[in-house]
Amino acid sequence: MRRIAVLAVLVLAAACATKEPESQGGTIVGEVGDARNRARAHTDLAVAYYERGNMAVALDELRHATTADPSYPQAFELLGLVYMELKDARQAESNFERALRLSPNDANINHNYGWFLCQNGREKDSIKYFLQALRNPLYASPGRTYSTAGLCSLRANNPKDAEEFFQHALRADPDDPTSLLQLAQIRFRQGNTEEARRLVSRYNKLVSPNPESLWLAVRIERKLGERVTEQAYATQLRRRFPNSAEYQSLQRGQYD
Repeated sequence: MRRIAVLAVLVLAAACATKEPESQGGTIVGEVGDARNRARAHTDLAVAYYERGNMAVALDELRHATTADPSYPQAFELLGLVYMELKDARQAESNFERALRLSPNDANINHNYGWFLCQNGREKDSIKYFLQALRNPLYASPGRTYSTAGLCSLRANNPKDAEEFFQHALRADPDDPTSLLQLAQIRFRQGNTEEARRLVSRYNKLVSPNPESLWLAVRIERKLGERVTEQAYATQLRRRFPNSAEYQSLQRGQYD
């Protein structure tokens, strides 16, 4: 699951938005202007390559960007994302930290660095960066950050904070799938079966059900005594995900 904010503050340069980028020797080229504009243009192009999965060319564009303007934080942020994708944790962290030194209050940089830390076994450390992102009153995606903070809190074995983060996420975005499913799991464990049912039902209507959501629905309906609905969810789980761990639990009757 990708929980990064792919440089939401960056968009492709206007010239690239209206036509396919031209390339020479496999690399998109062609922009003029001062150092910051050159850095921004190369970084925008690197975003395009990053989203296509072409990390080598993205890195090349980012080298141009950081050479043009070593103080442009979004170039170092994207370097962090690229190295994160390449599983080079040392380089990813170095570039995220440099981006934060240049722009310590940038919400996207804080979010992405927090997710990097969470992905690398430092879940507790990640939370302060999510909170820093959320302090920015102009941040456009608070729901995503609350939801991601909830996931990382669960990984840190802190369900109380996770519950609060998922609740905040759903206030910001009532249709956030991750928060719907995770809060449904929490409510089920708390014994609030009706609320768990409401949340997982909404999840299964918004997105394609997965083994986790179907298995939770099976257990909810079983606890409520709704055998027909329970069987309908169990049939979906068997037909769609016969090799899943959840279906194996169903076969063994391990409902708890």
